[in-house]
Amino acid sequence: MKTTKIYTILLLAVLALGTFGALSKVESQLPPMKTYSLVDAIPDKVGVGETTLLKTGISEAVGAAQDGWSGLTIVVTKPDGTNTTLGPFKTDSTGSTFVQYTPDHVGTYTITSIFPQQAMPVDTFVVERPMFIPKGTVMLASSASTTLVVTEEPSPQYPDQPLPTEYWSRPIDDQLRLWSLISGNWVARPDNSIALYQDDAPETAHVLWTQDITSGGLAGGLLADVPAGMASGDAYEGKFTNSVIINGVLYYNTGPAPGFYGSLGDCDIKAVDLHTGETLWQKEDMYLAFGQVFYWNSYNVDGVYNYLWTTSGTTWTAWDPFDFAFCFNFTNVPSGTQVYGPSGEILIYQIDLVTNRLMLWNSTLCGLQAVLGSNSPELGSWASNVMMKNLDASNPKCYQWNVSIPAGLQQSMSFFTPIAKVYNGDRYVSIFFNQSMVRVWALNIAGLTSSSTSASKLFDQTWSAPSEWLAGLNTLHYTGATNYVTDDTYGDGVIAVWSKELRTHYGFSLVTGKYLWETSSEHYADLYGWGNAEHTWYFAYGKLYSVGIGGILYAYDLGTGKTAWTYNLTDAYGEPVTGNNWWGWITLIADGKIYMSTIEHSAENPLPRGAPYVCVNATDGSEIWRVNGMFRATRWGGNSVIGDSIIATMDTYDQRVYAIGKGSSQVTATAPDISVEFGKTVTIKGSVTDISPGTKSAALQMRFPNGVPAVSDASQSQYMLYVYKQFECPTNASGVPLTFSVLDANGNYRTIGTTTSDTNGKYSFNWKPDVPGAYTVYVTFLGSAAYYGSTAQNAFFVEEEPAATAAPTPTPQSTADMYFIPAVAGLFVLVIIVLVLLVVLMMKKRP
Repeated sequence: MKTTKIYTILLLAVLALGTFGALSKVESQLPPMKTYSLVDAIPDKVGVGETTLLKTGISEAVGAAQDGWSGLTIVVTKPDGTNTTLGPFKTDSTGSTFVQYTPDHVGTYTITSIFPQQAMPVDTFVVERPMFIPKGTVMLASSASTTLVVTEEPSPQYPDQPLPTEYWSRPIDDQLRLWSLISGNWVARPDNSIALYQDDAPETAHVLWTQDITSGGLAGGLLADVPAGMASGDAYEGKFTNSVIINGVLYYNTGPAPGFYGSLGDCDIKAVDLHTGETLWQKEDMYLAFGQVFYWNSYNVDGVYNYLWTTSGTTWTAWDPFDFAFCFNFTNVPSGTQVYGPSGEILIYQIDLVTNRLMLWNSTLCGLQAVLGSNSPELGSWASNVMMKNLDASNPKCYQWNVSIPAGLQQSMSFFTPIAKVYNGDRYVSIFFNQSMVRVWALNIAGLTSSSTSASKLFDQTWSAPSEWLAGLNTLHYTGATNYVTDDTYGDGVIAVWSKELRTHYGFSLVTGKYLWETSSEHYADLYGWGNAEHTWYFAYGKLYSVGIGGILYAYDLGTGKTAWTYNLTDAYGEPVTGNNWWGWITLIADGKIYMSTIEHSAENPLPRGAPYVCVNATDGSEIWRVNGMFRATRWGGNSVIGDSIIATMDTYDQRVYAIGKGSSQVTATAPDISVEFGKTVTIKGSVTDISPGTKSAALQMRFPNGVPAVSDASQSQYMLYVYKQFECPTNASGVPLTFSVLDANGNYRTIGTTTSDTNGKYSFNWKPDVPGAYTVYVTFLGSAAYYGSTAQNAFFVEEEPAATAAPTPTPQSTADMYFIPAVAGLFVLVIIVLVLLVVLMMKKRP
């Protein structure tokens, strides 16, 4: 207790005096201090060519990272006796630091850490001792050595857990690192609608669950003569806008966005488990703008912070996605080109072509503005700097850099916003065009810091437009640009312009700014619509994908501009009102697939029937799946989003949200519950059902009291219409394949056959057991593109084979039977013969 009081008094004294230096003045100068060097190789045994982490430092810590010990070196003595010196190094506040090292020879290495004599850089109070070490105290040199063993064989690596082959849910344990490939988030519509880390994106129309957004579907009743549906929000009053998916939770706006003509009433934000469809919470009178997944990597805290953002003018508010608890505000947020940085930070590039300035606003710097430029240990923390605070985003400290740019640059506008494509840490690209020319320019922003004063041009190219542009006063739009400047697989990136009247794209290099190619002219109907408000033009996988009112998806090769393939959104019944094809709209791109639906600007009721939702192969345009009349998209509302490889989309036919993805299945199996005679056939039967969350609704349980049958991938589209839209049950649906295996009485496990379930989800399988005894039977559905697999087991018993019936044993004969009776019989026969002979002789003697 007394020691604790001393510690407390000393600490209070430090705080009261305000600086360590003030207190240190009362301490006498210390004599030179012995130091204790630290050295390690982590791990200390590796395979040749593998990397290890070498540690150097001393046991004495310092107050802050910037005051670390300096001049440390590491001497690596190889097995052949040669030395390599690494460093010099400066430590962090712990008194040590690390460096990676890759050995290139087999054998034992000696690693020596050398700390040179130096002075304590600052007055330091060591609470643990407790005592002061005054600035200038001599810290004596020291060294320490350890060994590193390098083997020919690779060192064992921690085994990755494989990607799931059965139903999975959130949270995903941190240790399942490989799962990041299938569990991407959707914080806002990404550039070119390319969703990353969705490597199991849906390959069928299988529905996981549905949820009503509002009243939807056919109005009916008095309107039977006009079979109209509820208003979908097209035009100008779209729903399901700005949807976000973070950590397997879908966040969406229940009401329409603020309308073209003013307020449309209250809107709530709803949080729904993407895997189950369960509503987690709902926040009234809020409108979601976007999300953020922010990785904070520092010496105090290393981890991810997730936020939902709402905006009101220049005030942005961050909320905790878990329960929508308030986190913090940014006020006076600037306008500009908003992108996410490499750690998920929000970056806003501001350009002023009048004053010739380019500035980069950084949300991380905005959060740290109170401690920037100080030696505060709070620089290593995020939450303690921002939580429950109002932060002024106009503070100059919020800007990562502010530089001058060359004069005379020009930018065209796209929907009243200056056109810019930013490649963080590399270049800022823009384009200017009119009926006479196209000008493409780029600024070098690589390596810019707060001390930078200017950004130079990388290129500035002007191309003379075709004379037809001016002769026809062509309407020009910004097509977009690739998400890369150069790519090892797809080559140089492209930025492009669209001529509405010629229905043609014109491509320019993001490396040089020079003209590259023009595409062939598209369907005449693609001239309708205002740029990318009525068309979707996206760059992905080395191609430009272009579709509009003409209903033909064109894939153009970015190397040549030539058409690689096309896909037609055809209709067999003449339902589309905008042409023979459905108006095409790419909803998202993921996992090498293009997902596309149809929209209308201002749809007339009754709505055209059979609106398609299509998934095509991004490489060759082949159709992976298509469902007609299931998921009709919205022009003014929100389109499909994807997270955890599950698509969430709004359907404008019935005003519901649908989750599309791989669901769970359940197999049941029955076997004879009494013993079976050997040689008789056993019948194994049961069912295979879809047990996705949507099948548990009251409506579906009443329609399918025995469960919703699991059907083949090829049957999914029509069957989902039957299950969730109440369309007629398809007559050509098929079930799923099943495998039957047994473990017999001899301990042998073997497959005994296969079958396919029927459209009611039922199956039966006959088999004649070949050995007697107890059997365990396994019925397995391996899964498909629509379902995760499942297995059921049961048991039966086969009786022993009956013993064969033995032939009767003859009774042994007595002596009389063997000798007397045969002798008497023989005499009797002899007498008869003699009598017959006598009769014959007498007959001959008569005259």
